[in-house]
Amino acid sequence: MSALQRFIEHPRFTQFIIAVIVLNAITLGMETSPDLMARYGTVLHVLDRAALAIFTTEIALKLIVYRFRFFRDPWNVFDFVIVAIALVPASGAFSVLRAMRILRVLRLVSIVPSMRRVVAALLSALPGLTSIMLLLALVLYVASVMGTKLFAAASPEFFGTLGRTAFTLFQVMTMEGWADIARDLMKVQPWAWVFFLGFILVSTFTVLNLFIAVVVNAMQEHVAGDLKAEADKDEAVAHAERVEMLNEIRALRAAVDQLRTR
Repeated sequence: MSALQRFIEHPRFTQFIIAVIVLNAITLGMETSPDLMARYGTVLHVLDRAALAIFTTEIALKLIVYRFRFFRDPWNVFDFVIVAIALVPASGAFSVLRAMRILRVLRLVSIVPSMRRVVAALLSALPGLTSIMLLLALVLYVASVMGTKLFAAASPEFFGTLGRTAFTLFQVMTMEGWADIARDLMKVQPWAWVFFLGFILVSTFTVLNLFIAVVVNAMQEHVAGDLKAEADKDEAVAHAERVEMLNEIRALRAAVDQLRTR
């Protein structure tokens, strides 16, 4: 292992990069304040450029050490893309990239191991979440068609078209202000509460809870896999130590036997 590799893999170097990311996140947040920009705009820009220079240097050092192996790790590719976006001149057609500088904060996910494990667990849950999302979309579409046909005349503001109904039911699904919508509708159609309660029971209390169940199950499996991998690694280390000890004992016995024969 070269001295440069030991340097970039040292825990102190990682802690320094984390500190720079946090500091850069704070300065980018301060840039949203007109008063702070009027007083300390120059300092904030200098700190932002310094943070970008540090990130660029870090990526360059890793490319020197790992070469093409650097891109085999998805987290390294993620860091590379985020830093590369920040290097694009934020002017003209690329002015929108100035707002994307805050994406640098997401590098904490790739550096902090606990965050990496959470993201990996969420990604492993995507196949199950896709099926549940399709089920939720189906429930929302069916309820939207029913709601439009039932309540379009009584409440055209919320149920006048299929799009309005879908948006209203999505709001109902989040439990935000649904009671006011239901009460206004019940003034015209008193039985409307049946539709709302049925939709909430199916969409919110059943389907959305499935999301949570799938994510929790994926995280448990991921943690169990990590624990098993660590246990296997510890067992391999212990086995190697036992083999080394047996070899030393055999060598000692051989040496003793040689002394006896003399």
